[in-house]
Order: sequence, then structure tokens, then C-alpha cells
Amino acid sequence: MAKQKGIIPLVGTIGGINFYYLNGQPIARRAGGGFNRKAIKTKASMHRVRENASEFGHCSKVNKLFRHALLPFYAGHRFTFFHSRLMRLFTGLKDLDVTHARGKRRVVEGIVTDTGKTLLQNFAYTPDCSVRQVLPFDYRIEGTNHRLTLSSFAIQDVGFVSGATHIELLYSVLDFNFEALTYELHLAPKVLLDRNFGGDTLIFTPDGTANGLGTLLCVFGVRFYQEVDGALYVLNAAHSVGISVLKCV
Repeated sequence: MAKQKGIIPLVGTIGGINFYYLNGQPIARRAGGGFNRKAIKTKASMHRVRENASEFGHCSKVNKLFRHALLPFYAGHRFTFFHSRLMRLFTGLKDLDVTHARGKRRVVEGIVTDTGKTLLQNFAYTPDCSVRQVLPFDYRIEGTNHRLTLSSFAIQDVGFVSGATHIELLYSVLDFNFEALTYELHLAPKVLLDRNFGGDTLIFTPDGTANGLGTLLCVFGVRFYQEVDGALYVLNAAHSVGISVLKCV
């Protein structure tokens, strides 16, 4: 494999050489030598490939639905490599499955373990915007209705990004069934604060009650806005949108 050089990068196959883009870079490599579909499906030597493909497909389905469930926290925003980061999370959870044979391991079996819950809770969903660094306060989640309280709140301690005049806070309880791949999202009303906010306590109460579909995730998110001529505009830089799982039950 080699990088293309020239004024106009090529795409396609010419003279037995494949020209294509990989992570935004023009690449050239000799055509052929790969696996064909029939070989992967039938050859005994491709057994490990089939196992990996089956588990990868399962993790991809979990990933897609999970990202959809979190959409209210980042609607209109595009994270760089969000899908691939979550794939690392879910393949790691799948690897914790000691119940099923290789090729049939499932994410849900990893999540029921203490290690899996810790992994899901501590994962850096938005490494460019850490919620706990933006909001370095005490978080308390009640056990029954999962109401969230931020105490000792002080607006001057909020990590506003450059150019931001407002911060939006969103909290929810995500009831996610990693086996049936269904979910319910119980959102608390959004809270929008400007730099002059004077309160010292914030309380977020999710709507409805989680019905116990599966794993309960207490998810908290931040978004920054800039006010211009009385109108608010969302800031879409990587460090302007943050998501964190505060608790996994």
C-alpha cells in the first residue's frame, strides 16, 4: 500500500492497481489478493473470519440503536469517529461474554457484569468535551425516580467554551434493552443558562418512570450557544457538545 502523489488523485482500478481514499488520504495498492464472498462463507480456513463478522455485525446493530437513542443530546452535530469509538466500546463489552462461544458473543452478556457496567459508565463518549470538567459540581442521583441534583452550583465555575454565552443542560434516563434492542428515553426538561445565572442548585426530573426494559443509564449532556442580536446559535465545534453516562444500573 502506498500514498498517491500528484495534482489529481485517482479513484478506481487502472493496470491492476486500485486507487482509493482511506481516512481522507489517496491510496494506491495492487488489485486482487483479497477474500471473495464464496470463500468467506464456505472455506474452513475462513471460520475465524466468519466468527468475527458475526460479532461485528451484532455490535454494529447495538451501536446504531444506541446512537439513535442519544440523538437528543447531539441532534444537528457530527462527531468525528463517533461510530468507531462506540464500536470499540461495544466490542469490548462483547469480549466480556463468557457464556457464548466465539462468534456468538453478545454485548448484553458483558453489560450484566460489574466490569461491563463500569466500562459503560466510564467510557469517554465525547473526549473533546468532558461533562464533568465543564460542570465540576456534586452530582446526586436518587434511587427511585433517578432525579438528578447538582448542588453547590456556581456559574463562574462552569467551563464555558470560547465565544459561548449560554449553556444548555439535558438529562435523561435511558432504559436500554441490549438483548432485544429496544429502548425508552425519559427526558427531563432542558435547562438553558447564561453567564449571569445566580442559582446554586439545579434539579432534573425525568418524565415518566423507567419500566425496566433493560439496563438503566443516567445520561447527562451539555451544549453551548452564542447569542447574537437576541438570537441563540448552537456552537458545533467538537468541544461544544458533551455527553456522559453518570450512572449505570
